[in-house]
Amino acid sequence: MPDWLSVIFLGIIEGVTEFLPISSTGHLLIPQTLGWLPAKSDLFNVVIQSGAVLAVLAVFTQKLKHMAMTLNSPETRDYLAKLGGAFLLTAIGGLIIKKLGLKLPETVQPVAWATLIGGLIIFWLERVYRGKTGTSEITWVVVAAVAASQLLAAVFPGTSRSGASIMMAMAFSIARPAATEFSFLLGIPTLMAAGGLKIISEIKDHGLGGEDWSMVALGTLVSAISAFVVVKWLIHFVQSHTFNGFAVYRVFLGAGLLIYVALGNP
Repeated sequence: MPDWLSVIFLGIIEGVTEFLPISSTGHLLIPQTLGWLPAKSDLFNVVIQSGAVLAVLAVFTQKLKHMAMTLNSPETRDYLAKLGGAFLLTAIGGLIIKKLGLKLPETVQPVAWATLIGGLIIFWLERVYRGKTGTSEITWVVVAAVAASQLLAAVFPGTSRSGASIMMAMAFSIARPAATEFSFLLGIPTLMAAGGLKIISEIKDHGLGGEDWSMVALGTLVSAISAFVVVKWLIHFVQSHTFNGFAVYRVFLGAGLLIYVALGNP
């Protein structure tokens, strides 16, 4: 398979899965780990996630414009402070994780287990949440909990950053649309910082010649386009649907991968 075609496939996978509660990192690692698509560097896998941020910027243009024009409003400043607080906690935790030398897994089992367990947790939380309308007010307790959930997703690929942060907010009685919006907006600085840090680290260690930047750019562009479609759809979907459908998918995928590996497949 030509390299550019595999990059397009990976860009589509990233864009489609980044903001769904099914883990983009896990879905990127699965075909690469099992040899279905050529393996890419950690830098490639992290940086193309930044492309999905462009989709959020496009979909939430009006929301971002409104916040920019109402900076004098206490409500806007409070919301931005909480986004900033969640990002800061995530960034500090991320630097600690980097110092500990934690890397993406090279086998599919950890991703499969995180996918399966995450699906079961979604089922449980949706059962607890059933019949509740929730509140749209993001508290500082929720900010800390959401930041912790993002770090959990970073340590255990297959967990899903967006899924973990949305479900964590819902566990604290935040309404599904408000939890989804906060998670998506928090993804802007989180994913951009992660991508930027990876690029700086790569240039520092290997210079500009250590990576095929044209393929990274292509993957990022494809990721942005496919993520735009998914984000617009999901914003409307969460208004009247639960995440149980995604939980079913996760359970079947996780169990299927574990069975696949148990049967002696690579």
